[in-house]
Amino acid sequence: MMSASPPAPSTLADNFFLARQPILNRGQRLVAYELLFRDAASRNDAHITDDTRATATVIAHASELGLGQVVGDQMAFVNVDEVGLMSDFIRFLPSDKVILEILETVKATPEVLARVYELRQAGFKFALDDVIGQSEDVQKLTPLCDVIKVDIKDMQPGTLSALARVLKNPKQKLLAEKVETAEEFQECMDLGFEYFQGYYFARPVVLSGKKISPSQLGVLHLLELLDRGASNQELERGVKHDALIALNLLRLVNTPAVGARQRINSVGHALMVLGRRQLQRWLQILLYVKNGGTQEFTSPLLQLATMRGKTIELMVAHRRPGERVSADIGFTVGVMSLMDTLFSIQMREVLDSVNVLDDVRAALLHRSGDYGNMLSLIEHLERGRDGSALAAMLQQLEMRPAELYNIQLAAIEWVTEYTRGI
Repeated sequence: MMSASPPAPSTLADNFFLARQPILNRGQRLVAYELLFRDAASRNDAHITDDTRATATVIAHASELGLGQVVGDQMAFVNVDEVGLMSDFIRFLPSDKVILEILETVKATPEVLARVYELRQAGFKFALDDVIGQSEDVQKLTPLCDVIKVDIKDMQPGTLSALARVLKNPKQKLLAEKVETAEEFQECMDLGFEYFQGYYFARPVVLSGKKISPSQLGVLHLLELLDRGASNQELERGVKHDALIALNLLRLVNTPAVGARQRINSVGHALMVLGRRQLQRWLQILLYVKNGGTQEFTSPLLQLATMRGKTIELMVAHRRPGERVSADIGFTVGVMSLMDTLFSIQMREVLDSVNVLDDVRAALLHRSGDYGNMLSLIEHLERGRDGSALAAMLQQLEMRPAELYNIQLAAIEWVTEYTRGI
């Protein structure tokens, strides 16, 4: 068995992009992330050497940051090829936070089966990746896995139903991956799949038909007040007009994330402690919280919008040091980029409800300008597009892969901590 230490994160970050793809349950609630790494130098995503190196990258950053910061309260699916599986460095990962995803390139040799069994005894859980049929390897590995991931895109037409019946087992969960349409989601639901993954859920149009609630209208009104520089008294009156907003504001300022030294019981005091900059951020995020009242950070839409906002903010801060206002505008662009999905209306109609700068409008409507270029880059990352296209977009923004990688990690850490206070 190989004895290897994970490579240094600073070296690996020069060649890899990071992406997190949400995994949802039947109630469309966030239960895990798959951590995806894309090679910035290659158009190919499936070289065995790249797989090993990508796994080592996950482990290196897990030991540096802790997976709790990377995935929050959720589990992490981490890809492993045969080399990674057989290497000692896999034990750097916390067995209670990860599900090791055995890649389709792994053969079910006696050595591999023994290693999987050994790691299961040590507390690790396993998923079998990219299953499209009942091969000999699949049959041997399935009993040792907790989750079976079925690639619904690469299957022959009309074979999904039969495969689902064969694989369905009380001891394993079925996960449908590469789900991209409402029809595919419904078919997999009907076939008994329990977990779902794909771009359909990274941008969940499942919220179609959702109406703007009274609390959300109140949030939009408060954002307008902030935009036109309303007085503290006007802001306080606006908050007090909606009991749910007031309640959530008081809850937020009394959490460790805000760091108030004493209990705060008045709206006016809460607004003073939070400050206008943080108030604007909080209101933008609150739009994605169901009825303005839930404390659970399990909405993929909320997670994605907040992540976009913080990533663009940090990108602007990196590229234009000292331009705090520009960085705040970047946060707004990222957070607002999913409001059309949230409200199930055209983005132009959303922007008719909120007074925004021309640069923000151009980015959100046309993906144009500097903010639009950064938003486009993030959307490509979310889709898991090939590294060469991402590298070209980074070159346009005059950023290196390592810089984006570090920004993503910092954004993940901030989002995890901040949204726990909502």
